[in-house]
Amino acid sequence: MIYIFAYLHALLPWWLLYIFSDILFILIYYVVKYRRKLVSLNLRNSFPEKSDKEIKNLQKQFYHFLCDYFVETLKMVRMTEEEVGKRMKFTNLDMIIELTKKGNSCLLSMGHYGNWEWVTSIGLHIVNNVKKGQVYKRLNSKAFDEFFLYVRERYTTKCVEMNEIYRTVILNKREGNAMIIGFLSDQHPPRYQDEYWTTFLNQDTLTLTGLEQIAAKMGFAIAYLDIKRIKRGFYEGTFKLITTNASKEPKFSIMEKYMRNLEQTILYDPAYYLWSHNKWKFKKQRTE
Repeated sequence: MIYIFAYLHALLPWWLLYIFSDILFILIYYVVKYRRKLVSLNLRNSFPEKSDKEIKNLQKQFYHFLCDYFVETLKMVRMTEEEVGKRMKFTNLDMIIELTKKGNSCLLSMGHYGNWEWVTSIGLHIVNNVKKGQVYKRLNSKAFDEFFLYVRERYTTKCVEMNEIYRTVILNKREGNAMIIGFLSDQHPPRYQDEYWTTFLNQDTLTLTGLEQIAAKMGFAIAYLDIKRIKRGFYEGTFKLITTNASKEPKFSIMEKYMRNLEQTILYDPAYYLWSHNKWKFKKQRTE
């Protein structure tokens, strides 16, 4: 039923889909009020210098974009390779191709910014023998999980469940396979002993470190993908080098570089970040 719903909507032209998105915004923002308190709190804490009016305008821009993200994801059910290639462009791809030469691998760090679902089309631009994948967390709903797996794997990029990523990386390295694997490392992590805290958007932020740990053990390169929304339904991603060999970097330095890159992406245009995610769920314990 989810697929049928998505397929029927994907048949609609873009202009009609965005009318649907505008109507959805009214329902989500004014009627359902989906996570409005959380979004408002995240924005106020991230931008204490902004006035109440500026925060409210930014909040509305975010919800407009969230509805656009929804219809754009539905459209993936029928988007051709040519169409997604026109709407999700990548620059500096030569760097990624160079990093994955001769069996080397590169982990791609990014955030929940812009339409991160369309980034899976990177597989269409890397046509050599490099294996393309992305780390994902299994959804509680089996139906929605299967739907997102379908749309995310349409363009040759395979999904790897979070609990299986380390095993997958080891097996591919033993077989001599070069890989490029995407990590969305801006979610809140579970509490654990060896934690890494940093200041991110004016707040103490607990950071996922799996990206750095895996790359350091394997000696992989790491790049960051800076996404810009060019206009409605069009995005551009630019690759930026973080390190050519993570095993040679000081502990947590990679995650610090990642957070600084992501912060700059968000500050460029804050409306397109996923403010409805409870990223600052945990608070840092202060020592006297």
